[in-house]
Amino acid sequence: MSTSPLQFKVATEEWEFEQIHELNYRTFVEEIPQHQPAEQPRLVDKFHEENTYLICLAGRRVVGMLAARGRRPFSLDQKLPNLDSYLPPGRRPCEVRLLAVEKEFRNSQVFRGIIALMWQYGTERGYNMAIISGTTRQQKLYRHLGFVPFGPLVGKGEAMFQPMYLTLEGFEKKAEEFFSMPVNSPGPASFLPGPVSIHREVRKAFERQAESHRSDRFVSDFQRVRERLCQLTGARQVQILLGSGTLANDTVAAQLSLQAKPGLVLSNGEFGDRLVDHARRFGLTFDTLQFPWGEAFDMPAIQQFLSRSPAVGWLWFAHGETSTGMLNPLSPLQSLCAKMKIKLCADCMSSVGVGPVNLEGVYLAAAASGKGLAAYPGLCMVFYNHTISHSTRLPRYLDLGWYAEHQGIAFTHSSNLVRALDAALRRVDWPKKYAQLAEDTAWLRERLRALGLNLITPDPEAMPGVITIAPGHGQSGFEMAQRLEQAGFLLSCNSDYLRQRNWIQICLMGEYSREKLDGLLACLARHATTGVGAAAGRGVAVQPAAAAWSREG
Repeated sequence: MSTSPLQFKVATEEWEFEQIHELNYRTFVEEIPQHQPAEQPRLVDKFHEENTYLICLAGRRVVGMLAARGRRPFSLDQKLPNLDSYLPPGRRPCEVRLLAVEKEFRNSQVFRGIIALMWQYGTERGYNMAIISGTTRQQKLYRHLGFVPFGPLVGKGEAMFQPMYLTLEGFEKKAEEFFSMPVNSPGPASFLPGPVSIHREVRKAFERQAESHRSDRFVSDFQRVRERLCQLTGARQVQILLGSGTLANDTVAAQLSLQAKPGLVLSNGEFGDRLVDHARRFGLTFDTLQFPWGEAFDMPAIQQFLSRSPAVGWLWFAHGETSTGMLNPLSPLQSLCAKMKIKLCADCMSSVGVGPVNLEGVYLAAAASGKGLAAYPGLCMVFYNHTISHSTRLPRYLDLGWYAEHQGIAFTHSSNLVRALDAALRRVDWPKKYAQLAEDTAWLRERLRALGLNLITPDPEAMPGVITIAPGHGQSGFEMAQRLEQAGFLLSCNSDYLRQRNWIQICLMGEYSREKLDGLLACLARHATTGVGAAAGRGVAVQPAAAAWSREG
């Protein structure tokens, strides 16, 4: 089967229509002998000019299709006299025909994606019933979708079809079950920021026999992973710790406690606020500049503050502010801090692995094995570009210099987690992933806006892979996420900061596919209220617009 990403769309291009005719021939002449063979292997449907074709593309290949048509007389009108006498009254029907999927794609997500697109297409155009002539070979499948058979069989020979109809409400009763278990997936489709969906190669590496962290082979594997992480980020050095991302930020705070000069912490979301808490718990002397959640840093205000505060020796901020989906400016802060001789520190938990991150010249940066790196949680990293010596003033587990003096393996490590991280780093073409993730995020944001949903962060500052959503007026984000979970889609909603603001999140940090996103959007369309306010698409400010300053220590 092709490994090209699947795309679901309405056919518009000539080459798409030509492939539709060829797939039509292969399906309804060669496989289902409904039509006579012809010299050319193409079959143009008699209603071609009136059909709307909903198709699935794998690259530039049409691998699945379905035709919809709302104009009477239908094909079934010609086969069943008094067709309307079989149908529920008061409906606006369309006829659905020519469902065809290439054989090699019949155990994939193609069929589900086409059905999701049909659902969206029909509801957008006001159809509330679909009628089909379903091949007798697939009666069980059609009934599973909620189709109701009516009238006698039509067709002849080996090409017999059962007339069937499907009402909108009938399909909605079956939809959650239909979309709940994606094909070839052991569970619901996860759009959580963590734990993320894990690729089978990473799972296989994790399941290898555990090995001593003192063995020569493990030491060699471990150093290779460190090298890959540095190549990915441009940092000169990295230490890998056994723990969550919180441990990495505690380690950064521990290093900053050795600095004689005070610092500045920037915040415009939950994880910037957590950096303030890290600094406070270590008794650091620092100022805080707080900006509204969902709004970009005011760089002139930061520069002005630093110009008035020459004693500031370090600056700490969250690069990927996961709470709002904001990508804060790394490169401008690198330039500013280099110019003013300030040590720059960054929380990169949600940015490493979802887009290019250049940590050259950064004093300290924290990341984790889950999220964008798409390995198992349990490892965290601290990147740096300078020489570090151990300090007896620090707890041993937080002493970055102690790790540096012991080849990075100062304490017990997990060979399973390290090898899984190695597999996750090796298997990805990172530039290609970054480009695809940026494209998919932009596409998804556009579709979410079309549903009338408010996106917290404006497009220019939005980070790839994280979209924070404010549901419509009077809607509960938590309840919406629960309904989506029942339909087989896991969204982030349980964090306190999300519940307090009635927000939900869609994250594309692990394994996902466009067809799963199509299914998610179809479910969201049922639960989202359209036209919920002028803020849609602009970012929603939830605090006053002015930056707030505070001093601690």
